[in-house]
Amino acid sequence: MKISIVTPCYNEAANIPELINRFSKVSKKLNLELVIVNNGSTDNTVSVLTDHAKPHDFIKVVDIPVNKGYGFGITEGLKQCTGDFIGWTHADLQTDPMDIYRAYQILLESETLQVYIKGRRSGRPLLDTILSIGMSIFETLLFQKKIYEINAQPNIFPAYFFKAMKNYPNDFSLDLFFYTEAIKKDLKIIRMKTLFPSRLHGASKWNKGPMSVVKFITRVVVFSIKRRFTY
Repeated sequence: MKISIVTPCYNEAANIPELINRFSKVSKKLNLELVIVNNGSTDNTVSVLTDHAKPHDFIKVVDIPVNKGYGFGITEGLKQCTGDFIGWTHADLQTDPMDIYRAYQILLESETLQVYIKGRRSGRPLLDTILSIGMSIFETLLFQKKIYEINAQPNIFPAYFFKAMKNYPNDFSLDLFFYTEAIKKDLKIIRMKTLFPSRLHGASKWNKGPMSVVKFITRVVVFSIKRRFTY
């Protein structure tokens, strides 16, 4: 069983060496393909990524010159995946690459391979936790399905699930889109507890203060309502 994982990078040059180092350890435990996407970075991510990925044959690099959104970077990476199971996780090391090995073990023990494995974060700051709970209640009431920790990583699913998909969003709504699509397609949702430590380097690409949080919530709410009545 081969697993392909996409990690979109936007100005993550400082995290790439450690990211590759940790995934190298994972690659020794399973048949892994790592697709690292430079998602229109404006720092030296491309050069650092090229240098550090070169010695590793399990790594595939995808370069997107201009950032067209979080979701766009991920889906462009997913198109390059060749695994039986594919998915994505973050490159900021707030999600542990070893979670992919834990997901692999879940797949081996699962009674069905028609599954959607998704992280369930712990160790988050109090305000982030409160916000997440509020959004989870809203989404659960809206969709009449238990939906929580929408943006938790990793996300792993059968390759055919993505290949049959269309009209996916290019922004942060991608997590909710895939989550609800998995529910719609009757995939077995498996939530896996994961830790959420502080960033080692850099800063959040979306949470830059109260106004950015308000804008993010507004976009998610609007997309959620549209998604509820069209999916």
